[in-house]
Amino acid sequence: MILFNGEIINTKAINLEEKYIDSLYDRCVETLNQPVQITRGQVIGACDRLYHRVMAGEFNEYIWPLLTVADISYERFREMAELFSREELEYKCRVELGEWTEPLADLKCGISRRVCPLGILLHIAAGNVDGLPAYSVIEGLLAGNINILKLPAGDSGFSVKLLSELVKEEPALAEYIYVFDVPSTETATLRKLAEVADAVVVWGGDEAVNAARHLTDEKTKVIAWGHKLSFAYVTEAVTDEELYGLARHVCETNQVLCSSCQGIYVGTRSPEVVAQTGQRFFEQLKKANAACGKADPGMRGRNSIRIYNDLLEAEEGQTILNDEGVSVHIKSDSRLEISYLFRNVWVKGLPSENIITELKKHKGHLQSCALLCAEEERPLLAELLVKAGLVRITGADMSASESGGAHDGMYPLREYSRIVETGQ
Repeated sequence: MILFNGEIINTKAINLEEKYIDSLYDRCVETLNQPVQITRGQVIGACDRLYHRVMAGEFNEYIWPLLTVADISYERFREMAELFSREELEYKCRVELGEWTEPLADLKCGISRRVCPLGILLHIAAGNVDGLPAYSVIEGLLAGNINILKLPAGDSGFSVKLLSELVKEEPALAEYIYVFDVPSTETATLRKLAEVADAVVVWGGDEAVNAARHLTDEKTKVIAWGHKLSFAYVTEAVTDEELYGLARHVCETNQVLCSSCQGIYVGTRSPEVVAQTGQRFFEQLKKANAACGKADPGMRGRNSIRIYNDLLEAEEGQTILNDEGVSVHIKSDSRLEISYLFRNVWVKGLPSENIITELKKHKGHLQSCALLCAEEERPLLAELLVKAGLVRITGADMSASESGGAHDGMYPLREYSRIVETGQ
């Protein structure tokens, strides 16, 4: 299934995908040759109208099954959907582009500067969040680019539906959005798409980013939004209310987002304090699990086997608290690692003086940290975490949706734009 010229086409039935891809470069050049391009206002208006249709329940037949499968609450969905509203998108553009939104005359140098789109973007999307591929395209549109989207494996069809409805709201967008369902194994076809693009936007882990680099030559920019690791850092001052808020975040995201908490570092050298904090968090995690409803049965079954094996092989200094499909693994090392996901969290000690030493090893893979401590502790700890490489310091809800928020420490609209200088 693809989206081409504003129409959803079932290419599996008529085997026309290669034909459409072969004609893509000429179509994009034709669009670029037009004197009038799409405006940011057109994009925002179309998104806002579509947002209100979504909030009115028009697409519930798509949305409710996705929320059920992903274990996402309707409240969390509303937060994410609001990012498509006029108010949020206008704020995003003001924050990310700022003074770039208008041409700037440099009287000293006798030149003018203006922001222009890169041209054509190929988005290679990840499948961990339904709707994210569509949002990536919208960011490309806000910067004025033509956008080609390669759908992730197992895509539900929600992104194609959203983008096709966006074109219905603003028909001028038809020439700026193309969607193809090309498997990642078809590298020759993907290379054709990459040859059309000025930049490849890739979402995923190191393997996906490296694969994207092999699709391109030196003329094509690669913009990587890679998989990241996020965690919490707490001190003895952390309250049970804060631990419950963190536990709610773990249950609501099931730890599958880049901003999801994988584990908890406790700012101490005392194994007793680490164990006590782990026990306190386990109690709050059980409460949050009961309030949110249990995680996917298949994931619980997979993890129960892993945890049983860990219990049999538990090393000295390791304690595993396990009940009702959630677990806390209290460990004696300080190594940053991914958890088992789906409500299974590790707890380790990491005194403040070791923060940079331990975390700097993971440069490029760090994203968010929920810093839960006393107010007087916060400035020093936050600065150490930033120096170690973290790009977001948050409260207990590490994945709260926010307009104007950076992607992994960078503004996407700036990444998708270029500054053009014109002399007198």
